Amino acid sequence: MMSSPAALTVTPEILQQLAPTGVLRAGINLSNFLLVTGRTPTDDPVGVAPDMAQAIADHLGVALRLVPFDAPGLLADAAVDKVWDIGLIGAEPKRAEHIAFSTAYVEIEATYLVWEDARFKTVSDLDAPGVRIAVSERTAYDLWLVRNIHAAELVHRQGFDAAKAAFVDGHLDALACLRPALLKDVQEIAGTRIIDGQFTAIQQAIGTHRGNEAAATFLQAFSQHAIRSGLVASLIAKHHVQGLSVAPVAALA
Repeated sequence: MMSSPAALTVTPEILQQLAPTGVLRAGINLSNFLLVTGRTPTDDPVGVAPDMAQAIADHLGVALRLVPFDAPGLLADAAVDKVWDIGLIGAEPKRAEHIAFSTAYVEIEATYLVWEDARFKTVSDLDAPGVRIAVSERTAYDLWLVRNIHAAELVHRQGFDAAKAAFVDGHLDALACLRPALLKDVQEIAGTRIIDGQFTAIQQAIGTHRGNEAAATFLQAFSQHAIRSGLVASLIAKHHVQGLSVAPVAALA
């Protein structure tokens, strides 16, 4: 357990907001292979995100129950049903309508896979008329693209494998994804390359339900202390994750 600054004092209000059933229920996105890197013999998720949830539960002094979701959009949708108390997914404005997010504790670079002979040199070259970009719908990087791509066409598919198939089978111009995933795909899909740079860095954060102001303040303090104390770095090292970076300490934290 981390040594605790005053901001991490657990009050009855915080405990009621984060563990109203007496157990911390943590929503986990199974599709993020950087944050969920394996399963236990009983099929529970293993990785940086489950360990962060465990650290929060330990600090609160309550048991942890992981609530897995096959995609981040499903986890975000479930906020209105309150089947989880904290959700560990990318912080995005659309999701923030129902979820109060901490600042990021880790970041993941997102970029494009393109055909080797494509004219594109930078990520900004892709936002042009006639360009078609395959993307897994409702991922954090898709939500960013929806807000920021103005001229290119986004070709949405459910899940990354389907988006990759659309890119290959339809010979689309680009496949958008997290760089660590594309490092594998560039080896598997002949005649492709990865664009240098990033179009965004996905901010993986800890969220709770809107209206849980005491809980949101606590999670912000916890996230920042986890960065400063070295906990986040130690979890990345423990799970041997490449392509995941410790987020910078928030300026106002």
